Amino acid sequence: MIPVSSRLNGIGEYYFSTKLREIDELNKAGHAVINLGIGSPDLPPHPSVVEVLHAEAAKQNTHAYQSYKGSPIFRNAISAWYKKWYTILVNPDTEVLPLIGSKEGIMHICMTYLQDGDAALVPNPGYPTYSSAVKLSGGTVLSYRLESQNNWHPDLAVWKKMIDEYNSSAQGVVKIIFLNYPHMPTGQLPDKKLLSEIIAFAKQENLMIVHDNPYSFILNDYPTSLLEFDVNKEVVIELNTLSKSHNMAGWRVGMIIASAEHINAILRFKSNMDSGMFLPVQLAASKALELGKDWFDGINQIYTTRKKLACDLLDLLDCTYSKDQVGMFVWAAIPTEFKSGYELSDKVLNEARVFITPGGIFGDAGDAFVRVSLCSKEEVLKEAINRVNKLKE
Repeated sequence: MIPVSSRLNGIGEYYFSTKLREIDELNKAGHAVINLGIGSPDLPPHPSVVEVLHAEAAKQNTHAYQSYKGSPIFRNAISAWYKKWYTILVNPDTEVLPLIGSKEGIMHICMTYLQDGDAALVPNPGYPTYSSAVKLSGGTVLSYRLESQNNWHPDLAVWKKMIDEYNSSAQGVVKIIFLNYPHMPTGQLPDKKLLSEIIAFAKQENLMIVHDNPYSFILNDYPTSLLEFDVNKEVVIELNTLSKSHNMAGWRVGMIIASAEHINAILRFKSNMDSGMFLPVQLAASKALELGKDWFDGINQIYTTRKKLACDLLDLLDCTYSKDQVGMFVWAAIPTEFKSGYELSDKVLNEARVFITPGGIFGDAGDAFVRVSLCSKEEVLKEAINRVNKLKE
C-alpha cells in the first residue's frame, strides 16, 4: 500500500460525514432517526431563481467552461448586493471572486498565504474547517478560546500574547486571524465597537483577518459586514455565501470580497483547482441576489417558529441557552449530570432516535454544549419533542 501524505496527519474525516453514516445505518434498521444536526436549509430557493436556472440550462450556449473570475453579471450582482445590504462599495471587476461554495474559499486562502511555520488564530468553538484548512496548507493552528462569560467574543490581550509568543519562537509568524460573526455555533451577534478594535489590532500587528459571514441574514435584522470597519480592504478578506441566506446550500455558490491584490493572489491558486462555475448557476444566483426584504422576512418568520420549538426541546433536556442568538441553530449548555455534549447527544440518539450535535466537535471550549439545527419542518421538531418527552415519563 502506498502511504497517504503526511499532510493528512491529524486530519480526520469530517464529523458529520461519519455521523451521517451511523444515522443511515440506524435508518436502514428501521429506527427513523430525526436529524437536528446539520445546518442545511430544507426550504427551497425562491421560484424565480429556479426558473432562471432551468431557462439558462436549456440554452445550447451555456455549457462551456467559464471565466475563472466568474461571469461579469454575477460579479456585478454581488457588488450591488453588498452595496444594498451592507453599504459597502465593491468593485465588481477587481474585488470579487465567486467560489464554488465558501468552504472552498477557506482552503484557497490558506493555500495562498500559509506555509510551513506560518500560523493562524482559529476560534474555539468554531467551524472545524478553519483548523483543517490551516493544517492541510502546512500552517500551524493557534486556537483562541471564546467563553460564554465574555459573550463569545475574543480577548485582544490574549491574541497579543499568543502572537508575540509564537513570533518570538523562531517557528515562523502569525499571518491570519479567522473571525466569524454572527458566530457559529453560538449564534452570538458581533459587537461593533470590538470589530473596530479588531481592525486596528490587525493593522498594528500586520495580520490578515478572514471573516466568514454566512449567517448575517438569518434571524438578524441588521446584517453586518466586517468591511464596514475596513472600507479600503486593507486587512479584511470576507467570505460570504448563498447557502444559508437563499436556501442554496447544494448549489455551492459563494464569494470572496477583498482588495484587488488579495483577489489576484487567491486566483493564482484557485485557477489551478477548478474551471469556473456553471454559467446557469451564476445567472440564477444573480437573480437570488436581487431578492428584497420580503424574502428574508418570510424565511425568518419560519425560523422564528422553529426556534421556539427547538427551545422547547432543549427545555425538556434541562439545557440552558440565550434567547438572543441568531442564525439557524440554538446553542445550549448541557445539564451538570452529563460529562459532555457527546454524552447527552448519544443518549438522545440511542434512546429517542433524535440527533443533536455535540458542541465538542467545534473545539473543546464547546464540550459542555449541544447545538440544535432549525433546518427541519415544524412537524419534525414537534415529533422530536414528543420522543424526548417520553424519556422524561
